[in-house]
Amino acid sequence: MLRLEPRPAPSRLWAWASPLLALAMTVLIGVVLFALLGKDPVRGLQVFFWEPVKSAYALGELGVKATPLLLIALGLAVCFRSNVWNIGAEGQFIIGAVAAGGVALQAGPDTGRWIVVAVLLAGVLGGMAWAGITALLRDKFNAGEILVSLMLVYVAVQVLGYLVYGPWKDPAGYNFPQTRSFDAATQIPRLMAGSRASVGLLLALAGSALLWVYLFRSRAGLAQQVGGLAPAAARYAGFSSRRALWMALLVSGGCAGLAGALEVAGPLGQLTPYVPAGYGFAAIIVAFVGRLHPLGMVLSAILMSMFYIGGELAQSRLGLPKSLTGVFQGLLLFALLACDTLVNYRVRWGRSV
Repeated sequence: MLRLEPRPAPSRLWAWASPLLALAMTVLIGVVLFALLGKDPVRGLQVFFWEPVKSAYALGELGVKATPLLLIALGLAVCFRSNVWNIGAEGQFIIGAVAAGGVALQAGPDTGRWIVVAVLLAGVLGGMAWAGITALLRDKFNAGEILVSLMLVYVAVQVLGYLVYGPWKDPAGYNFPQTRSFDAATQIPRLMAGSRASVGLLLALAGSALLWVYLFRSRAGLAQQVGGLAPAAARYAGFSSRRALWMALLVSGGCAGLAGALEVAGPLGQLTPYVPAGYGFAAIIVAFVGRLHPLGMVLSAILMSMFYIGGELAQSRLGLPKSLTGVFQGLLLFALLACDTLVNYRVRWGRSV
């Protein structure tokens, strides 16, 4: 019989091999799922893993999806490495989009391109302010950040709904719940003609490099992680666990808010009730599949983007529901949780002693 034997120390090999095994299991289950739905499994895998990378335009769309996922995951990695469980990045994304949209709506025909900086800065500050509510309640009242940050997501959705159905509603929009389209001056610069990928992708990649330096090559990064994981040891070493809490949530909120600003001033070009796209929740999977490491999160953000695009293509080309994206995301997460057992345990054959 199979049994699990504890390892003397966590396996570094399986720490990185586990996500690969989880991906293989997800693909295998996906093949079975396509077959059960009466679809060609090869065509199904092609839609998810080949169509999103087969052309320059497809790669641009991959970048559009990967940018918010990577930015949010980078901020979440700071939180999770600090033992701060921010589950409300979706709400910070929404408020960042609202703040950025508020600035973008102030632009007129004569506004210069400088307003792009103001739009992005507003998004960052909006996300930080929304995350700061969680930090304040945790710091002053010891409220659980998981519940507080998650509940604030639904408050953010209501704030967005109030604005697009009310004071910010486009009078010339045929009664649709949306703001007017933002002026061209607020448009995030694109990387190349014919592609929707913007300089936000470069910002996300630069953020990955900065996070690597911060976490693994700076005293501040060490203090951040120790302050969250071991408050007593942090106090002994002169680090502040309170500072670690605030830093983690403000950085995470700022990254999510920046992602929201890039989204509304980029592909969307206006505020609508459909700004919440689930990026804040999907980025949690991105962070853990990437092992909370900047390089790993770049790769997992690309993978998760393929799931998003594959789900959309499966709807139009295979007649499958778009919710298939969520199915693949969930499969990947559950497979990862199962495979992570191998990090701390060996599988043995034989009787237990």
